[in-house]
Amino acid sequence: MIHILVPYDFSKVAKHALQFATKLSATYTKLHITLLHVIDFPLNMGTGSLGTGMDPLSNSQGQLYFNELKEKRKVEFEQLKTTHTEPGYTIDTIIVLGNTFREIIGYVTENKPDLIVMGSTGSTGWEETWIGSNTEKIVRTASCPVITIKKKTDPLAIKKVVFASSFNELDAVLASRIKNMQQVFDAQFYFLNVNTPGDFKTTRESEARLKKFIKTYTFENIKAEIYNSLSEESGILEFADDIGADMIAMSTHGRTGFLHLLTGSIAEDVVNQSARPVWTLKTSVPDK
Repeated sequence: MIHILVPYDFSKVAKHALQFATKLSATYTKLHITLLHVIDFPLNMGTGSLGTGMDPLSNSQGQLYFNELKEKRKVEFEQLKTTHTEPGYTIDTIIVLGNTFREIIGYVTENKPDLIVMGSTGSTGWEETWIGSNTEKIVRTASCPVITIKKKTDPLAIKKVVFASSFNELDAVLASRIKNMQQVFDAQFYFLNVNTPGDFKTTRESEARLKKFIKTYTFENIKAEIYNSLSEESGILEFADDIGADMIAMSTHGRTGFLHLLTGSIAEDVVNQSARPVWTLKTSVPDK
């Protein structure tokens, strides 16, 4: 049984994510999809007048608001399930009250889904740097692979996948996940190393790293590519454009807090900027 978590806020991109997840049933014989809807605390109800925490359900007006919203979402979920009755998958729904990011990661930690598929609208500028979208935080933190979806995408139509890495380190877990993706998607895989002025490597050195990774983990039907660009993220996006890729795959270092603000994450930047689906996996080995 393959368990897929779809964080669901009833938005257009969330519906695209659910559609993507259900279509994976063409590959997996047993697929269970959990739709998790979080009723987030309104910001103006998060703290009291003295800066202390305040329970939004501590007054009758707040209780009425959240109870009505919860009942509305229950009805919408029941209607949704009536339109998703294919034999290849089952769907269950969960509605919780809390902080969106914390509730999703809490569910992942406790239930250990095999994959998260979630919609994303991306973010830029100040929000991207200082706040970060829930998608970014989940990509950075989740212990399982995450596929972010921004538009209607059929997984059966994915024919070109770019796996971008520095290939500095050997990671058996990551290699195993990429091999699994090869089985899921009937696609040509491109292993991409982006060469930049700030981290220049000779063609010979870059090729050696790529070949070592491919040989160590006995990958087959791989196209190894070296691409020159001003930055890793722009190179990944440019190469994906050049070949008409259908999906991008990357690992992320999972740094948090101040270190994340200093170093950022190439994977999160790509997730924000790419219109294509992006597959990410948090690894214990830094990509650089």
